[in-house]
Amino acid sequence: MTATPENLFQQLDTLGIATTTTDYPAHATVEEGIALRGNMIGMFTKNLLLRDKKKALYLVSIEERREVDLKTLHRQIGARGRLGFAPPEIMTDLLGIEPGALTPFALINDFERLVTPVLDAVLFTAEQVNFHPLVQTGSTGIAPDDLVSFLRSGGHEPVIVDFDAEP
Repeated sequence: MTATPENLFQQLDTLGIATTTTDYPAHATVEEGIALRGNMIGMFTKNLLLRDKKKALYLVSIEERREVDLKTLHRQIGARGRLGFAPPEIMTDLLGIEPGALTPFALINDFERLVTPVLDAVLFTAEQVNFHPLVQTGSTGIAPDDLVSFLRSGGHEPVIVDFDAEP
């Protein structure tokens, strides 16, 4: 059964993790999201679902303005061979979300633990980081350490990468 935003919030509550959620209209680009969210606090991300040549999956969450070099990223995250974008069907079938709503919170649906979360080290400099709550029409703020606790509660050990370091 695929988790809903309500299931997600219930799980976070059970774990004793405080969050704040702001609703806003759906959008197609990071730039549109910036305009729609107004003056929400915290650091925002872009999230990429990537696959290496052995078909291992990685959900990479990086600060929203950061550029990523897919030619070298595999070395930084421990992937086997170059990375490419995973097909959208994996998002819907495995993670239970639609493209545009990719979020580490979707790992609540990865029961087989097929996806490795990769977190940008700079996220840990913020008091709050923001992610879609399984739908694109909102943003949920969470403390970075609480995000790690959430991921670990589902059996996902995050890889934390300093993307400012040389690959």
